[in-house]
Amino acid sequence: MAETTEGFALVNAWVAAKVRNQAEFLDELWRRRDGKDDLFESPTKTLADCRGKLVALDGTLDQHADTLRGLEGTAGRAYFGCLSSLMPAEFQFSGRSRHPAKDEFNAFLNYAYGVLYSHVERACILAGLDPFVGFLHTDNYNKKSLVFDLIEPFRILAERATVLLFTGRKVRKDMCSEVQGGMTLNDAGKALLITSLNERLEKTVRYPVKSDSKRKRNIKQRDVIQMEAHSLANRLLGREDLPRIVETEALWSEDEG
Repeated sequence: MAETTEGFALVNAWVAAKVRNQAEFLDELWRRRDGKDDLFESPTKTLADCRGKLVALDGTLDQHADTLRGLEGTAGRAYFGCLSSLMPAEFQFSGRSRHPAKDEFNAFLNYAYGVLYSHVERACILAGLDPFVGFLHTDNYNKKSLVFDLIEPFRILAERATVLLFTGRKVRKDMCSEVQGGMTLNDAGKALLITSLNERLEKTVRYPVKSDSKRKRNIKQRDVIQMEAHSLANRLLGREDLPRIVETEALWSEDEG
């Protein structure tokens, strides 16, 4: 499937859903901050432009993989640049840094993503999907490429949990420890983050029933991950059970922040 137009459409929809989630989160944060239009106008426009270009793409991964990654990267830089400007002064950061994190925000976010990866990997295995056989993230044989693909629409869960800890001034400098080349969370930071992320995963959202987007039921956010993995497995088997998260507007919107 990864070599077909259908495979590209699926991956593109996951990435477009991630950008949509980012835009909706910024919009919520904007509405909570009167007089801060200058912080939000440019990044929200960039996100809207990137999503529009993603939605317009049609073809195969072989044709558009670099374009997709480029648009994803442009959106990410605008998004995280805006988030940095919202942090307390002592926690503002310069872009994403991964292993190791260069600052406290990225240390928290990397750990949150790591927890989310484990949920997505478990969902893949329970659905009968091989975590190592993916679509876009296939540059390393030993990488769990399907986990990196499928996590895209769910990254917002980790981002919300992390951002709101910082904007709520619940993070302290001593919750991170220095390591060679950067920093990482210590036990106090991990405890704070895990509590926040688990509370978010336990919240319910209105989720479409099968492929009928008009019928919805309450489902925990952590269970949406499993439902999406099963939907993908069914799709690969040729069954009429399409992944629904990419078509569900404002699934994670909570109007908070």
